[in-house]
Amino acid sequence: MAFLPANGEEMKERGWDFVDFVLVTGDAYVDHPSFGTAIISRVLESMGYRIGILSQPDYRSCEDFRTFGRPRLGFLINSGNVDSMVNNYSVFRHRRRTDIYSPGGKTGRRPDRAVIVYCNRAKEAYSKVPVIIGGLEASLRRFSHYDYWDDKVRRSVLIDSRADLLIYGMGERAVIEIAEALDSGISVRDICWIKGTCCRVSEIDDETMVLPSFDEVCSDKKAYCRSFAMQYRENDCISGKPLAEKYDGFYVLQNPPQMPLERHELDHIYELPYMRMWHPMYDKEGGIPGFSEVRFSITAVRGCFGGCAFCALTYHQGREVRSRSIESIVREAELITEDPEFKGYIHDVGGPTANFRHPSCSRQLEHGMCRNRDCLFPEPCANLDVDHSEFIDVLRAVRKVRGVKKVFIRSGIRYDYVMADRDKTFLRELCANHVSGTLKVAPEHVSDSVLRYMHKPSCRVFSEFSRAYAKTNEQLGKKQYLIPYLISSHPGSTLDDAVNLALYLKKYGFVPDQVQDFYPTPGTLATCMYYTEMEPFTLEPVYVAKDMKEKKMQRALMHFHKPENRQTVIKALKAAGRPDLINVLAPHTNSPKGKR
Repeated sequence: MAFLPANGEEMKERGWDFVDFVLVTGDAYVDHPSFGTAIISRVLESMGYRIGILSQPDYRSCEDFRTFGRPRLGFLINSGNVDSMVNNYSVFRHRRRTDIYSPGGKTGRRPDRAVIVYCNRAKEAYSKVPVIIGGLEASLRRFSHYDYWDDKVRRSVLIDSRADLLIYGMGERAVIEIAEALDSGISVRDICWIKGTCCRVSEIDDETMVLPSFDEVCSDKKAYCRSFAMQYRENDCISGKPLAEKYDGFYVLQNPPQMPLERHELDHIYELPYMRMWHPMYDKEGGIPGFSEVRFSITAVRGCFGGCAFCALTYHQGREVRSRSIESIVREAELITEDPEFKGYIHDVGGPTANFRHPSCSRQLEHGMCRNRDCLFPEPCANLDVDHSEFIDVLRAVRKVRGVKKVFIRSGIRYDYVMADRDKTFLRELCANHVSGTLKVAPEHVSDSVLRYMHKPSCRVFSEFSRAYAKTNEQLGKKQYLIPYLISSHPGSTLDDAVNLALYLKKYGFVPDQVQDFYPTPGTLATCMYYTEMEPFTLEPVYVAKDMKEKKMQRALMHFHKPENRQTVIKALKAAGRPDLINVLAPHTNSPKGKR
């Protein structure tokens, strides 16, 4: 077992004089199944293809793109685990000071709009070699999209990058089908049928649904909303239809999504021979900071039927939930215990939402996800299959692995799903065995009007969960607390809503650990609302805080207890017409102490 070649010398050490694919990524090379580059490269390797990993190449010239020579079949390009613009800039458009997916956390090794830059360099190095793009940045920008950093609608990244094909979603099946087609001698220009891909075509058939054109969505925000709504509804592996967006003289065609990987397929992929470490070339720089959070974590599930408006999972992984077998998860836990740095603590057993283990309902398996309703919002669907029993079995099995002292769940618990379960065994197991002092949950807000735009449950549900959590810990004789994750300035949130949230936090003694100002990223329902100031399915107006001063005031109100926020909180209270609350939320002797 060894790392895949990361340079020409390592390629020659294997006795290779060529590679089939050069996989280019904006992240450092970490051979661990939490990194898409590792999964795609190992999947292709398992099919007999030779892969070279070109991580964080010098993008100022094309020389690094010639490291492995001319690839036999093509370049596979992604920006890394996150969108390069999100990676490089804060929500206030400031340059970030660290890059956790780069050696030593140093910035500057990943360009802005990395997919476009890397494609241009690949084309410059070998103009006739096929270029296929994928990963989060490509997936979420597959059609025209509002770009927060340019503050305008940009074209499909397939067009701007000049790539030949775009893989969206989880790309294992699609990349194998593309590799087989190229290997059989089919021109990349003729590969236009593979599910989970987008391509450029001159004509479309009668079964294809035509979206509003690029020119329309640029000039008409209602057209932008119609386009988003069509994409959202057709993003289903069973019922989804092909979609096409018209440009001058051609279309960007999106084939329907791939079917999600089933349990045996996920087991196979996550048990491929990963080195489970960063490449040794990074040792002298201190390694890759972002690896520490996943090193002792286990991905157990894919997909999420939660449907949060601000989350891109619906558009990328999809709402169809699939999970690994208990046996496969246990085998990975046993591998983790062999790591010399392992201290007995599994950091996470989860995925997009840890306590989702199976499809949301039996109907979904035959007909696809519902087009006009969510599984959990505004209330849990009557058909929703609420069952934590298998997840409990998973956690119990991992706890029994020799060398494991504690198993945490850090990837998120949907507390509304917990409350919908009449059997409270999971809540008791959670409090008894999987919390270390504090449990982080994500109510995101407390104003029901804001929560409606977020597609999150009513504040009543969070309050009920808080009481149930406290009661369960009391019964167990444990002192454990809740820490809420919150989002400020989400579409629909006014300054009054932010004030009411601060009052709620004050009343119940919650001290939020993490506050995220809403970040408009491509592919989300909330970003569509941010740009258009409309709800895309109803076209009703939505209030959006776009002024930076107001955004900073909303954020400061969530951390009203911090002395450095006092003046901003006072300004916010005056702007909201609530100076009467200054002595409540911004007294001279404000203290961060609270019950959490």
